[in-house]
Amino acid sequence: MTPDALAHLTRADKTLARLIRKVGPCQLTPVTRRTPFQALVRSVTFQQLNGKAAETIFGRVLALFPRKKFPSPEDLLGMSDEKLRAAGLSRNKTAAVKDIAAKTIAGVVPDSRTIKKLSNEEILERLTAVRGVGPWTVEMLLMFTLGREDVLPATDFGVRKGFALTYGLQELPSPKELLAHGEKWRPHRTTASWYLWRAVDLES
Repeated sequence: MTPDALAHLTRADKTLARLIRKVGPCQLTPVTRRTPFQALVRSVTFQQLNGKAAETIFGRVLALFPRKKFPSPEDLLGMSDEKLRAAGLSRNKTAAVKDIAAKTIAGVVPDSRTIKKLSNEEILERLTAVRGVGPWTVEMLLMFTLGREDVLPATDFGVRKGFALTYGLQELPSPKELLAHGEKWRPHRTTASWYLWRAVDLES
């Protein structure tokens, strides 16, 4: 994240500024070496699972391709559904990762060089055409793979929970309410989101 992100957020939002002081420097470091294909396959595998279970299943899927750190789209398409299911992927996730592979080969899922030239909106439009990939999955890719500065995943439970804790709300804000408040955080909404996740960590 850029150094001026904290200065802007602290100046723009006094309540968020208190959380920033409590948490300390932002530790968000995007994993830019992942390709969009790799990031999406990983993200779909992790959907609706806790971290440990997801890591185990993801490790089993990668182990189906012993000579490679990560399978190519062609490798994944060539693997039988039965073996992917045996590794722990559900029927829906198996179909999703194969669609990610097929759409990568077709060019719908862009390569690392191409995706850097696209706007967040263009990336969202292209990737949500892929089975199993919704707006939240794309937002995670924008934040944690591409390092885009101004992403606010307003449907994310952790971000909404962190907002409620930070601003003393009895109920979670609606995504619409969160987006409205987040206007003051532009163009550093990714950093603000990271701090809201940390607010949840502080409570646990």
